[in-house]
Amino acid sequence: MYFTHLVCTACAREYDGSVPQNLCTACGKPLFACYDLVAAGRTMTKAALRTRAKTLWRYREVLPVRLESDVVTLGEGWTPLHPASRLGAKHGLEKLFIKDEAQNPTGSFKARGMTTAVSMAKQFGLKKLAVPSAGNAAGALAAYAARAGMEAHIFMPRDTPQANIIECEQMGAHVTLIDGLITDCGAEVAKRKVAEGWFDVSTLKEPYRAEGKKTLGYELAEQFDWKLPDVIFYPTGGGTGLIGMWKAFDELEKLGWIGRERPRMYTVQAAGCQPIVRAFMDGEKFAAEHLGAHTKASGLRVPKAIGDFLMLDALRQSKGGALAVSDDAMIACTKEIGAAEGIFPAPEGAACYAALKELLATGAVRRDETIVLFNTSTGLKYLECYPS
Repeated sequence: MYFTHLVCTACAREYDGSVPQNLCTACGKPLFACYDLVAAGRTMTKAALRTRAKTLWRYREVLPVRLESDVVTLGEGWTPLHPASRLGAKHGLEKLFIKDEAQNPTGSFKARGMTTAVSMAKQFGLKKLAVPSAGNAAGALAAYAARAGMEAHIFMPRDTPQANIIECEQMGAHVTLIDGLITDCGAEVAKRKVAEGWFDVSTLKEPYRAEGKKTLGYELAEQFDWKLPDVIFYPTGGGTGLIGMWKAFDELEKLGWIGRERPRMYTVQAAGCQPIVRAFMDGEKFAAEHLGAHTKASGLRVPKAIGDFLMLDALRQSKGGALAVSDDAMIACTKEIGAAEGIFPAPEGAACYAALKELLATGAVRRDETIVLFNTSTGLKYLECYPS
């Protein structure tokens, strides 16, 4: 609708958004979608939103799909923002919230990115999509590709949770299991995609998954009546959710709906795979690959992220930070959240609570602040992680 062009996030080179694009051909970095926000703001008003369907497509004017007929949707978005009063009371917190992305189709936040990526693939007339995945993105691509009548070619580490593998197989995807990590899966997609005629929808290697993910930021703003929280904890593998939210806040300011203040953004990684944490602590612009990555939280087992510099910029600009937590802490916090709030989070979501407790202890987060923890997936996809 009001999508105008693509721009490189590193070198600012512009690209035509009317044809399929992957990375910047000049520097190899991710592309962002740009909009005529002045025009978008004429129809996407706060009053108009009050009458729209409770899905992420309520923000239609700032999403890239031009025709309604190309939208491939399963009703994703507008997930609940739960006050976590019992959990908060344990720590003297009155304004603790959990944004529960497990309520999305396919049980994770990955549905947000795939609805926009697959919709754009449909607009472009693409028929075969491929993705390397630690699990949840694979399930989301399988679902949305099936909905659109496209082929999904999925590459996952062999030790991906069984729920993810079964999910993809039962939705008709072509599943290949790789002995290695998600980076090895990505290398296999890169090696075969030209000959096989696949379009690569890897994290941030196409511009439109980030557009679906940015609606996390729009929703938070709207659910808090256009006042952003003080602190956000977000679990980070590839980082599209964090990057997307930061983009959303910039767009919301340009629309005139929020001011210049931003939440402090904290990214949470696993102790066994913490490239962003190390780069943040060392003051680096880019993150070196984490060798020998290992963690039960499969969504956090991303040893090298192409959007590393975008995450690090957001963390520093927001005066936030990066923390690593152990697998044991994640598993313990899963039960603590579940018993207090009736939410069965993925280990990645539980990691956010573990990180919050650490920062409360150091005083980096105050007890009078408004705090949001993101649960990115349902714990039902990770049953192998938990003792019975």
